[in-house]
Amino acid sequence: MSAPKVMPYSLRLSADVGGTFTDIVLEEGATRWTTKVLTTPAAPEEGVLNGIEKIMGIASRSLDQVTAFVHGTTLATNSIIERRGAKTALIGTDGFRDILEIGTESRYDQYELALVKPKPLVARPLRFTVRERIDARGNELLALDEAQLQGIAAELKALEVTSVAVALLHSFMNPAHEKRVREILNAAYPELYVSLSCEVCPEIREYERTSTTVANAYVQPLMDSYLQRMVKRLAELGFTGILSLITSGGGLSSVDTARAFPVRLVESGPAGGAIFASQIAAKLGEKRVIAFDMGGTTAKISLIEDYASESSRIFEVDRAARFLKGSGLPLRIPVIELVEIGAGGGSLAHVDALNRVNVGPESASSVPGPACYGLGGTRPAVTDADVTIGLINPIGFAGGSMTLRDDLSKAALAEHVGDKIGLTPEMSAYAVYEMVCENMASAARSHTVERGVVAADHTIIASGGAAPLHVARVAEKIGAPRVIIPANAGVGSAVGFLAAPFSYEIVRSNYMRLDTFDAASATKMLNEMSAEIMEWVGPAAADEAIIETRIAFMRYVGQGHEIPVVLPVRDITEEDIAGFRKTYEATYEEMFNRSIPAAAIEIMAWSVSCSTAPVLPATISPVPFTGRSVSGETTMFFDGRAEQSIEIYRYHRNDLGAGDRVAGPCLIVEDETTTFVTGSFDAWIDAAGSIVMDKKEVAA
Repeated sequence: MSAPKVMPYSLRLSADVGGTFTDIVLEEGATRWTTKVLTTPAAPEEGVLNGIEKIMGIASRSLDQVTAFVHGTTLATNSIIERRGAKTALIGTDGFRDILEIGTESRYDQYELALVKPKPLVARPLRFTVRERIDARGNELLALDEAQLQGIAAELKALEVTSVAVALLHSFMNPAHEKRVREILNAAYPELYVSLSCEVCPEIREYERTSTTVANAYVQPLMDSYLQRMVKRLAELGFTGILSLITSGGGLSSVDTARAFPVRLVESGPAGGAIFASQIAAKLGEKRVIAFDMGGTTAKISLIEDYASESSRIFEVDRAARFLKGSGLPLRIPVIELVEIGAGGGSLAHVDALNRVNVGPESASSVPGPACYGLGGTRPAVTDADVTIGLINPIGFAGGSMTLRDDLSKAALAEHVGDKIGLTPEMSAYAVYEMVCENMASAARSHTVERGVVAADHTIIASGGAAPLHVARVAEKIGAPRVIIPANAGVGSAVGFLAAPFSYEIVRSNYMRLDTFDAASATKMLNEMSAEIMEWVGPAAADEAIIETRIAFMRYVGQGHEIPVVLPVRDITEEDIAGFRKTYEATYEEMFNRSIPAAAIEIMAWSVSCSTAPVLPATISPVPFTGRSVSGETTMFFDGRAEQSIEIYRYHRNDLGAGDRVAGPCLIVEDETTTFVTGSFDAWIDAAGSIVMDKKEVAA
C-alpha cells in the first residue's frame, strides 16, 4: 500500500456516486456548498466531473485549491446486483469446483420447495481446478501441478477471460501455492486481473473466502479502469491533493488499495450515510437512532447506539429473499451493519399476477429515469407517484436542474398500475407510495428485531434525496416518536464522507489454542499486520493520533462461530493467557448465560485495525419555541385515505428559523429535497437547523 501525499486540510471535496444521482459536497471550515447531478452510468467519472465543475462555480473556487477529495460509489454493488462485471473465472483445488453452488449446504428457507438462490458470479464452464493440496496446518501435501496450470492459463486466454479468482484449499495458512499461481498466470497472460484469496480474504471458511474473492475479481476490472480514468482526469484539471475512497466499514482507503480490493467498497455510500447520522445523533444528544438513507435506487437502514454504528465482518449482497439471511452472496469484509433494499425514488412499480401493487427492486436509474424526467422512461417509479400526489413540485427539482413532467407520471401510472386494477392515476400513485413506505418499515422492523431492540424506542434520522418525502410515514408505521431531517440531508452520505476517519483493517487466520499458546509467534504476526497498515494510514494522518485495535476471534474447540476478544496493543506474554480466557468466558456468559468450565479454547483468526479517532460534535442546547407565525403558501396533496385532494401548507426551509414550529400535514421544501410532515407530527427547527418532527399528543 503506497502512502498518499500529505497536505493540510482547508478546502475539502466529496462525491457520492449513486445509481440515479451523484452528490457533491464542498467544505471550507464551517461553510458548505452542495449540489446534485445525474449519474452517467456509461462513464461515471463524467457525472462526478460535471458535479465538480458545477460546485466550483457555485462556490467561486477551483479544483487546484482542493486539498482532500473523498469519493464513494455504488459501482461495485450495482455491477454485482445487475451482473455487469467482468468475464470472470475461478481456479480452485482439484475436487472443489462447485463450492460456489454447494455453499454451506444450508437453506435460508427450510420448507420452500422452489428455493431460489442468487446466480453465481462465475458460471460452471469458467470454474477450473488444479492438482495441489495444503493441509489445515499449512503443510504441503501435494505440490502444485504447474504444467496443468499452464494449460488452464492458455484456456483462459482463448476464452478471453478478463479476471480470475484464485481460491485454493487452506491458502489462508500457507499462501505459497496461490502466489505461484499468480506468477504463472501473469507470465502467460499479462493482461489478466488476478485476485488471490490469501490477500482478499485470508480467513477460514472456504465458501465465504471463495465468494469474497470471486466478487473482488468480478468488479476489479470495472473499478480499476474507473479509478484510473478518474485519477487521470483529476490530474489534468489541476487536482494535487489527497484522493481517498470510503470503504464499507466507514474508513478512508487509498486509491491503490481500492484498485486492488474493490470488494471493500461495496457499501461505501451507505457507510457515509451512517457516519452522517452518527454525527447528527451526537450533536442532538440522540443515543438510540435508526439511520434511514433513501436515495434514487436503494434504501438503507442501520442502528446507531451511543453515537456509534454497529459493525460486522460479513455482508450479503444480491439477496434472493429480501429479509432472509443466507439468501445472498456472502462477502467477508469489514462493514457497517445495515439492511439494504431496492426501494428508492427510481424504484419501478408494477402489478403482479395476483393484482398486487409491488415496488422495486428494479430501478429506472438515471437513464432513462422515472417517466417524469422526460428522458424516455415509460414505467412509473416512486418519484412519479410522489409527483402525482403532490409531494414534489415539478418545477425546480434537484436544485433547479430539472423540470418534471407530471403528465408523463400520470400516464405511466395509469398504463402500468391503474388500468390493470381499476384505480385512478392518483389512487395508483398513493398505492405506490404506501407500498414503498411499507417495504422500508418492514426492513426497519426486521433489522431491529435481529439486533434485539424495539424500533419504537428509537429516533429516526433521515438522509438521502428521497428519505424526507417518506420517512414520516415510515415512522408512523413502526411507531417511532421522533424524526430528524438534518441540514443537507439530501446529500447526507457525501457530507458523512468528510467526517470519516483514516482507517484500515487486516484479518488473518493463524490457528492457536490457549492451552498451547505461542506468545512470540502471535506477537510477531500482529506486529507485522500493524506495520503493513501503518504504511498507508500513518503518512496519511501524520498530524493525528492513531488508534490501534487488536482482536482475536475465539471459540470453544469444535464450535462453529467465534467471539471477538480485544488484545493489548503490545507484545503478548504468557501472563496474558489467563486474562484472555477470563475475558472470553465473561463475554460468552453475557451472550449465552453460561460458560463451559475448563473447556479448551481455540483462536481461528486475528484482526488488526488502525484508524484516526472519529471526531463527534458537541451536543447543542435545545432552543425555545419562538411562537412566531410562519407564512407559507398552499398546495394540493392527494390524501389516499380520504380518496380526495386536500389543501396543505408548503414552507421553504430557508424561511424557517431556530425555534419555529409548523403543524402537519405540510411540506417543507429546499433545493436538495422536500420534507413531508404527515398529520401525525408537528415539526420545528432546532439550533443546528434540523427539521425535528415530534408525534402529536393524542387527547385522552
